[in-house]
Amino acid sequence: MASERTALSPRARARVQTEADIVRIGRRHLASEGAAGLSLRAVARDLGLVSSAVYRYVASRDELLTLLLVDAYGELGDAVDAAVNGVPQDDFHGQFMALGRAVRDWALKDTASYALLFGSPVPGYRAPAERTTVPGTRVIYRLAGILDAAHRAGAIAPVPLAAVGVSPKLKRDLSAIRDDLGLAAPEELIAQGVLAWTSLFGAVSFEVFGHYGPDTFTAPEELFDRHLAVLAATTGLQDQGAR
Repeated sequence: MASERTALSPRARARVQTEADIVRIGRRHLASEGAAGLSLRAVARDLGLVSSAVYRYVASRDELLTLLLVDAYGELGDAVDAAVNGVPQDDFHGQFMALGRAVRDWALKDTASYALLFGSPVPGYRAPAERTTVPGTRVIYRLAGILDAAHRAGAIAPVPLAAVGVSPKLKRDLSAIRDDLGLAAPEELIAQGVLAWTSLFGAVSFEVFGHYGPDTFTAPEELFDRHLAVLAATTGLQDQGAR
């Protein structure tokens, strides 16, 4: 069966290639100018197009930002999937660690794209949820899937929410998340998963944006791995190698 790309007409293939080139150049400008400094005219100039021609492919700067968001989310999701898929299916702790390391590695490799996804909002830009929600939730869905699979396998012992107290309203919120994602995990584990999710990206952001300060930690990778190990233990995941 011919692939979707080869089934396209020559004109359609040319359009796809041009749009891919716009995204590639756009990400390069993102690294040098920042999201707020993106200019379609500058992208067109680097592509050798007149400024009016580029608008046939990308209607506005906001459209370019959306394309860059979707592309970066996809790249991050692919990196996470590749890392997690390389770990045995029954090694849930290993999968969790692989997911976290993949996020950090990708973020440090492309700090500009990470900043676009998880940094300060771009003034005047509002990401269209219908185009960015699915690619933007790939990592949290994968994390939830790891914890849910561990729960189904009886390989996890969540910390009861009763130990720290929870309101009926929060319990309803957690139940809604569970139902929306089709999880079997109890509300307690979902709460621990939210903690792991926000803490993971918080640790990555502190390193990417230099919030630790210069030369505070000479072994940042070891610090990050320790954070991941603590988060894994907090969710009840057990390191098979430590048994």
